[in-house]
Amino acid sequence: MTRNLKSSDNLFVANLQAVSLEKLVKSKLEVLFQQQKEAEVELSGLYNVVLEQVERPLLELALKVFNGNQVKTAQMLGINRNTLKKKIDSYKIRYKKLN
Repeated sequence: MTRNLKSSDNLFVANLQAVSLEKLVKSKLEVLFQQQKEAEVELSGLYNVVLEQVERPLLELALKVFNGNQVKTAQMLGINRNTLKKKIDSYKIRYKKLN
């Protein structure tokens, strides 16, 4: 017997300080998998979709914090600047430097 999804299943906890990003992602994925099972559809390419939905906003926000400075952004993220540049290009991220 499958349970009915309630709208509350899709809500995030308001107190983000008490809930880790990992738990939020896991909770959202559990809902997705349950919906997929109930709809009897196959998911394809989920790994890349999840990575993009986490990585893209991470890069955008980090670039914003450092006013578009890729060297500082890469250092904060712990990745090579060339890797950051490739990711910026692949996601077509646009950012404006503030003067």
